[in-house]
Amino acid sequence: MKHQLQSTLLVAGLLALPALVQAQPTAHYVPGVEGIKGASLPPPGWYVRDYNVAYTSGRLNDSAGHEVGVADLEAFTYANVPRVIWITDTKVLGGFLGVDALLPLVYSKLEAGPSFARFDDACFGIGDLFAEATLSWHVQQFDFSFGAGVWMPTGDSGYPTHAGSGYWTPMLTAGATWYIDKEKTWAVSALNRYEFNTEQEDTDITPGQAYTLEWGISKALSKTVDVGAVGYYQQQVTTDSGAGSINDRDRVAAIGPEISVLCPKHILFTSFRYLYEFMAEGRAQGHTFALTFTKKF
Repeated sequence: MKHQLQSTLLVAGLLALPALVQAQPTAHYVPGVEGIKGASLPPPGWYVRDYNVAYTSGRLNDSAGHEVGVADLEAFTYANVPRVIWITDTKVLGGFLGVDALLPLVYSKLEAGPSFARFDDACFGIGDLFAEATLSWHVQQFDFSFGAGVWMPTGDSGYPTHAGSGYWTPMLTAGATWYIDKEKTWAVSALNRYEFNTEQEDTDITPGQAYTLEWGISKALSKTVDVGAVGYYQQQVTTDSGAGSINDRDRVAAIGPEISVLCPKHILFTSFRYLYEFMAEGRAQGHTFALTFTKKF
């Protein structure tokens, strides 16, 4: 009976997140949106980056990583996330000062539960606004980045397919890219994010803190084409608090390929990556597809 109750609560909490690309009960940030050289910020200038991310899952796992058969999950989410980036010429502590902001536009569809009491709903909405300040350094064989920002509860929340989360989340970001050879054809990148969640207004529950790692190993085949392997790991660091909260902590890991292409004439970067989630606990397990365009102005 307890197991069935936990499963029902997990299903009810699926996709109740701001970006809704991952079926996750804790983190605001959706892993997999950054990949090759994901820790490197661009040089000074104005940029528009457009993320197109799709997530699909047919499996819900319990806290031990075992499939919850009664859930009979069918989940699909597509998010278009425009992001404006301004890297200034101003330096602080030797790094370029920058600011950026994004706002997700999300379509999600969720079916779950047994046939006699099946949940079936779809929704399109605007997610939670995110804004941050950044510092970035470019030193010989390394790029370093640091960011401090906040997710704001601007989207609709309170329903499994709504695009908003209903709580504020300050987030810290730090990462580095190492160019192994002098020609900078080989690169290893790691991007870390840590979230401090506040109380959700609809439930009076404070989701636990969350950590996310995105990594990439890449090789430049030419001046305009990079290929490589990417992955992510995300986990809930602390348990939820508040009446009705569940003490289980979720986590997930994924790996997959990526290709990135530069069009020099239009100063347009295009990347595509696919990530397979090979491990998930207390959340859905599925597939992430990401197509990203970055244009300099």
